Amino acid sequence: MKPFGYLRPASVAEAVRAGAGHPGARFLGGGTNLVDLMKLGVETPGLLIDVSRLPLDHVTTTPEGGVRIGATVRNSDLAAHPAVRTRYPALSQALLAGASGQLRNAATTGGNLLQRTRCPYFQDISKPCNKRTPGAGCPARESSHRDLAVLGYSDRCVAVGPSDMAVAFAALDATVRLHGPEGERTVSVTDFHRLPGESPDQDTTIRPGELITEVVLPPGPDNAVSLYRKARDRASYAFALASVAVVLDVRDGRVEHVALAFGGLAHQAWRARAAEEVLRGAPATHDTFVRAVHAELDAARPLRGNAFKVDLARNLAVGALTELTARVASPGTPRT
Repeated sequence: MKPFGYLRPASVAEAVRAGAGHPGARFLGGGTNLVDLMKLGVETPGLLIDVSRLPLDHVTTTPEGGVRIGATVRNSDLAAHPAVRTRYPALSQALLAGASGQLRNAATTGGNLLQRTRCPYFQDISKPCNKRTPGAGCPARESSHRDLAVLGYSDRCVAVGPSDMAVAFAALDATVRLHGPEGERTVSVTDFHRLPGESPDQDTTIRPGELITEVVLPPGPDNAVSLYRKARDRASYAFALASVAVVLDVRDGRVEHVALAFGGLAHQAWRARAAEEVLRGAPATHDTFVRAVHAELDAARPLRGNAFKVDLARNLAVGALTELTARVASPGTPRT
């Protein structure tokens, strides 16, 4: 690990000034991903700015009925919070599916959103990688890509985003609040992470010196139910081959509201807008669910070794929609 400076700022403003003044700086929360990448030589920050002691560890309800989540809230605390478990069960489920208990006790909300891909070529500095070194190439396209993207990739990068939490946030219409040298701004979580395009080294739309301060969840539809489902190679501590977060409200046998997002398929949490368009106002039936998910995943471009992901994601989504519809239709069934 290369030598680096360390700073523990006393305020958000001081943290932002330090980040803006040191182009090679990184903000440190739990360090569960950043420190690993530093050990591998993938990340080589000249300065670590420790924001873990800043007053950003709140989970509070908004007057409208939503929830504000501070950037340094630990994943384990967020998953267990009563407001999250009752109002946003898909988020709690995603967090609990994301890592071991020890890691959840250390990882933070902001850090989870900023974690980087687990593509083996990105993590191995002896291999070329456009995400790590722009212009170096992407050997994953022709080599080992079983776990990598089928949607939204480019000829420069086929990596996938690793965050379970971001998938739930995408389905819940979360927004990310940022504080930077030019002041505060808000961006939807679906716009926060980028597709690789011509610049795969840029994971997010965050600007130099900006610090995530909180994530805001709007109130959901009164009668909506939600869940998160994940397929992985082993039952614990594995990243998603495919995952899905669904928010659903069914009235009189028809879909009143739906939000659906996929994980493990693209560089970002993939909000399934085409599927939602088919579902909205349609009968809540198995045939409708299959048709809707087909409409979304027909855009997939699997590589030689990962075509199975398309069927896997399709089955997860149809199963989740079917399960939630049955839950709505059964009086007395818990809606969470």
